[in-house]
Amino acid sequence: MSILDKVKIGNSVQVNLELSKDRLTKETIDAIKVSSLGKISDFRITDGKGIGVILQLSNGKEQWFFEDEIDLLDENGNVIKKKDKKEKSNFIFDFLRGLNYENKNKVSELLNPINFFIWLVVSFKDIF
Repeated sequence: MSILDKVKIGNSVQVNLELSKDRLTKETIDAIKVSSLGKISDFRITDGKGIGVILQLSNGKEQWFFEDEIDLLDENGNVIKKKDKKEKSNFIFDFLRGLNYENKNKVSELLNPINFFIWLVVSFKDIF
């Protein structure tokens, strides 16, 4: 689910300074330290894959942030907890991640197609 489905222009969000301070100017960092809240004034495509937001900060200036550098707020002003990508797991992938492969020494074990399949799955499980 995209940030576009969760917030609209004019909504307030909270800036996570730890994730973004390496690329911000001192003036912007000082404004965020005064108040980490900002209002969304626009959306921008960041790198062809994600959506970023342009926030109006407490000093009145605008600054863009990546989607993962901000925390969404509910109607009471509380931070909405983000779901980890690991929480969106699938039963099949969980099962495959639990597989382990032990090296085989006997020729009969090496030629067993089930052992080959387990080796193949274990070899490629980190790709998914």
